[in-house]
Amino acid sequence: MKVVILEDEQLAADALSALVKKLRPQTEILSKLGSVEEAVQWFTFNQAPDLIFCDIHLSDGNSFEIFRQVVVNCPVIFTTAYNQYAIEAFKVNSIDYLLKPIKTEDVALALKKYENQHRPLPLEIHNLHQLLQAQQPQQQIKSRFLVKQGQGIKAISVEEVAYFWAEEGVVFLVTKQVKRFIINYTLDQLEEQLDSAVFFRASRQLIIHIDAVQEVRPYFKGRLTLLLQPTTEKDVIISSNKASDFKVWLDM
Repeated sequence: MKVVILEDEQLAADALSALVKKLRPQTEILSKLGSVEEAVQWFTFNQAPDLIFCDIHLSDGNSFEIFRQVVVNCPVIFTTAYNQYAIEAFKVNSIDYLLKPIKTEDVALALKKYENQHRPLPLEIHNLHQLLQAQQPQQQIKSRFLVKQGQGIKAISVEEVAYFWAEEGVVFLVTKQVKRFIINYTLDQLEEQLDSAVFFRASRQLIIHIDAVQEVRPYFKGRLTLLLQPTTEKDVIISSNKASDFKVWLDM
């Protein structure tokens, strides 16, 4: 189990970390963060942990602000000296709400609740899922595209593609050498035929190759802004709904 602790008091963070490790020795504490700013930065550029322990009052504000700025798709156990935040806490993937001073038995019960809610599939069901997936038709992955070049036709391999851009009903293939060609596909059709390990549907107008991503920066309200190579005329923004999937894809 991978855990992140949000706590602005270092002694309290260390004590909670030691308690969790004592109760579940195989736990990996990924990070201990003391501020909203640190947490937003960490969750923007790292894959979500299995579980978060989160104090409500951090050094620079209320921890609920974190979840308003970034999408965090994992369970949260809140820890606080105040009980007036319980209702708001349960709007944010909360599985428990522990009042300070935190007791060993309270953490033990919270961990048990987490494990009961996230129990892995029984082996028989897991095997059945694998069998059903194996029987699904395999995706036909495109390896090249035919485009018009002058009076002739040219084949462009997918390795040469930087991204596909749609504008006013026309879809352009843009190569890493900054050449642009019109292709007779919609982005929806392309999304079904491209290898999802290297291509990502960034928006309604854009599908990008992983090699084209030069820089990723946090943006307003949990979104991300991308710098691509070749550069684009318009800003490339990953929505907050897609941000988590994008980070997982980028880290494959």
